[in-house]
Amino acid sequence: MTDFFKCSDCARIIKVIQEGRGQLICCGKPMQPLANFESVDNILEFAIEKEAEAHDFYVEWAGKLEPEHLKQLFLAFAAEEQKHKEKLERVKKGSTFQPAAAKVTDLKIVDYMVDIVPTPDMDYQEALIIAMRREKASFKLYSDLAAISGNGDIQTLFLALAQEEAKHKLRMETEYEKDIYREN
Repeated sequence: MTDFFKCSDCARIIKVIQEGRGQLICCGKPMQPLANFESVDNILEFAIEKEAEAHDFYVEWAGKLEPEHLKQLFLAFAAEEQKHKEKLERVKKGSTFQPAAAKVTDLKIVDYMVDIVPTPDMDYQEALIIAMRREKASFKLYSDLAAISGNGDIQTLFLALAQEEAKHKLRMETEYEKDIYREN
C-alpha cells in the first residue's frame, strides 16, 4: 500500500503500511488522503511540495527566533531545502541528477529524544532537536518514495535526496554532540 495521509492542522504526514479498521486521527481530526502516486510526475510534484513546506517552516521559524545565531541557522536550513526543490524541478523538466556515492553515517542522536514543539523562545538545543527530527522524517519520506517510484532514474534521485537529508541530520547531530553533549 502506498497511501499517504496528512494532518490539516500540524501538517504531519504518515504512510499507511498495513490497512486496519477505523479512521486515522491527528490533532483530534480525521487525516486526509494525500497522494496515491500514479506516475513519476505525481511523485515529483509531491516531493517538490514537501521541500517548499520545509523551506517555509525554516524561514517562518527564523523570523520567530530571538537569538541571531538561531535565525541564521534556520535560514541556512531553508536555503538547503530550496536547493532540493530546485533539483527536483530540474529533474521534472528532464534534467539528470548525479547522486553522491557515499552513504552517510547516522549518529542516531535524535532517535532517543522526546518530541519538542517549536516555540519562539526555544533555545539552541531545542532548535537542533526540531531540525534533526524534520531531517530524519525527510530521509524516511525520500526512502519511501524511492521504494514506490518503480523507475530506476527516479529511484536513484530519491535515494540521493534521502542521503542529502541524512547529511543535514548528521551535520545537526554533530553540532548537537559538539555543543550540547559536551556542555552536559
